Amino acid sequence: MSSLPRRAWILAFSAILSLPLFTPLTTTALFAQTAAGRSTLSGTVLDPSGNVLPSAAILLKDDAGSLIRKATADSQGHFSIAGLPAGRYTVSATAPGFSTAVQRSVPLLADQAKDLSFSLSLGNFSQQVTVEGGASNSIAARLAPMGAPLDARSARTEVNANFIQNFTAPTADYGELVAMVPGTVTTNGNGVGLGQSDTAFRGFADGNYDIDFDGIPFYDTNTPTHHSWAFFPSQWIGGVDFDRSPGTASTIGPTPFGGSIHLLSKPMSPERNLRGGFSYGSFNTVLFDGSFDSGNFGGYNKRSNLFIDVHHMTSDGYQTFNRQTRNAGSLKYQYKLSDKTVLTGFAGVIWLDSNSPNLSSTRAQLLANGDNYLLQNTDNTRANFYRYNYYHVPTDFEYIGVNSQLGRGWSLDFKPYTYNYDNSEFYAKQPKGGAPINEDVCAIPVKKISPCAVDKYNSYRKYGETLAVSQTSGRGIFRTGLWYERAATNRHQFPSNPFTLKDDVLPNFSEKFWTNSYQPYAEYQYMATRKLSVSAGLKFAYYTMALQQFADNGGKIGSVNPVTGKPFTVVYNSVDYHSWLPSIDANYRIKPNWSVYAQASTGSVVPIGTSSPATRRIKTLIAVSATKAQCASIVVNHLRRPNSTEIPL
Repeated sequence: MSSLPRRAWILAFSAILSLPLFTPLTTTALFAQTAAGRSTLSGTVLDPSGNVLPSAAILLKDDAGSLIRKATADSQGHFSIAGLPAGRYTVSATAPGFSTAVQRSVPLLADQAKDLSFSLSLGNFSQQVTVEGGASNSIAARLAPMGAPLDARSARTEVNANFIQNFTAPTADYGELVAMVPGTVTTNGNGVGLGQSDTAFRGFADGNYDIDFDGIPFYDTNTPTHHSWAFFPSQWIGGVDFDRSPGTASTIGPTPFGGSIHLLSKPMSPERNLRGGFSYGSFNTVLFDGSFDSGNFGGYNKRSNLFIDVHHMTSDGYQTFNRQTRNAGSLKYQYKLSDKTVLTGFAGVIWLDSNSPNLSSTRAQLLANGDNYLLQNTDNTRANFYRYNYYHVPTDFEYIGVNSQLGRGWSLDFKPYTYNYDNSEFYAKQPKGGAPINEDVCAIPVKKISPCAVDKYNSYRKYGETLAVSQTSGRGIFRTGLWYERAATNRHQFPSNPFTLKDDVLPNFSEKFWTNSYQPYAEYQYMATRKLSVSAGLKFAYYTMALQQFADNGGKIGSVNPVTGKPFTVVYNSVDYHSWLPSIDANYRIKPNWSVYAQASTGSVVPIGTSSPATRRIKTLIAVSATKAQCASIVVNHLRRPNSTEIPL
């Protein structure tokens, strides 16, 4: 073998041996070249007391909108996002029970390691209500459809959007959304969302507890009850905070005695989305629904966001001829005036028509015709003939909200609002003695009163505002505010003729009244230690009523003065009521996933007429509850919610 071939073999063998060494070096060089110029953004998330917030969610976006990165703070509240190109970024931090903190247009240079610090303030009701499974670092608890927050100061249950969207019927009203809350029963004889539902919990029927929407109380003016079929269908609701106690001093509303159901509008989506849906179900129920999320839009800073939902529902109902038609639409708009001030507007309208009667079936009728028997279409001499019974109920609800961080720990939340309920109902009633309903019988008054039907009307328009001011310091949180509302009501019931639709001259009753509600409050939440918080507060509830009652056929006040014997046309009355409502509570975090609280709180029930006593006495509820091992029962049995044990004293 000549020297040349031997030299060639040596060179080739050396090249093969050098490949494993050359390849890593080349790869490393290429990687270093690719990563050059990349930067890191890190930081720490703190609560109002300066303690770290583990599991806070971090969202990073570049100002061009082309890059989105997410991170989660570790057990020390620290986060880090690496591999970022130079540019300007918007970074937000959020945690359950806290307001979202945002830093905009954060500059990041090439090869820079930048550090940010977020201090989250406590949110209002619409911001606080999220599942708090993250507090125990449990994925199972985060995914639970309901939860009891570890920082609870009363018997609370949170219903999240996942449960509403995936575990309730598209026709559901807010009564059905809370049906699985402990101690709660919701019934609707015509089917889910197909008429007025009734919700009771812990023995309290409707009229003994509050319901509000985005912190705004809503209720009837004649009694503090609620109409589930005429306000806030599930398409408008993004979550529920259910407090089964009188709450704290900052819990506003006419009837916090039994508890409060806080309904929350859907959160704004940062991404554009258009959705349409069609549902068909039992009792020939049809629902068309369309919704639109605009995402952030409007100029370079994209300060605007819009959500729209419209739907149409028709159903024959489970009960015979109890037909329902509902048309509804809602709009929510947010505009960021600055990094610290957000303007929110909401409007919702419902147009409801129904054949629901003002009667119930007898046991004999149910046995003979089935348990869904209510109305019929074969015998027009009976009061349950479906053409004699109908509702028409349009409603609307609007508010404008201003939320601002004022600096030095001060924050402001202000919502002026208005809403209207307009119920027109016509229903038949069987003449005395079981006489048939026909033109001859209905044309002859009985004691000067038409015997066959009633033309009923109940309408009110309300204007009000909610104001909440808070200041967060190193030792605690001071809260103060005011709820004020004025309502104008017009109600009457006239005997009528179902054939001619002509009303009597004198009503069963007819009245107009005006009410004012005032509730100023103040409370302080003291952070005694990192594990213990103690809160105390005081609320003053004050109500005024001015009533104008017109002469009637003897159903309420008659038309003749019993003292003078002279006829009259109208009577005026006025009255006012007040009550002081203190509260105190404490929460102690035994372990990261185990807390205990104690509460003593008072709540009132607003009087419903001038016959009510000047002071309606209130009861005091005391409860101790432990919310522990939020994920334990889910790990053992995925069908069970996080374990929540409550021990009333």
